[in-house]
Amino acid sequence: MSAPATVSKALPEAQEILALVQARLEDDKSEDIVSIDLRGKTSIADFMVIASGRSQRHVGAIAEHLIEALKEAGVKHVRVEGQPACDWVLIDANDVIVHVFQPEVRTFYNIEKMWSGTRA
Repeated sequence: MSAPATVSKALPEAQEILALVQARLEDDKSEDIVSIDLRGKTSIADFMVIASGRSQRHVGAIAEHLIEALKEAGVKHVRVEGQPACDWVLIDANDVIVHVFQPEVRTFYNIEKMWSGTRA
């Protein structure tokens, strides 16, 4: 298990939240973790992180652990969609949006392609 990401005592900034999210996802054995820089593309968040779990149970556990870690780090107003089905759980941590998918659902929606593409 890797060392927990440190977050400052004040409200965490986007980069700190991103580091925490990535560390937690890796600790929980998430698969195919992708981070997308949204700065300059949209005002909804600074970063989007997409990851997969192997089953509904794994997706649910990843989401629960991540929500708990965010709250412990002082991230306020964390919003969650997609529980208890756990095919696709969206965690809105203000400046970082996290999507945790089952692989077949992730393939179907393919949001990486939509958000990582450059504008013409």
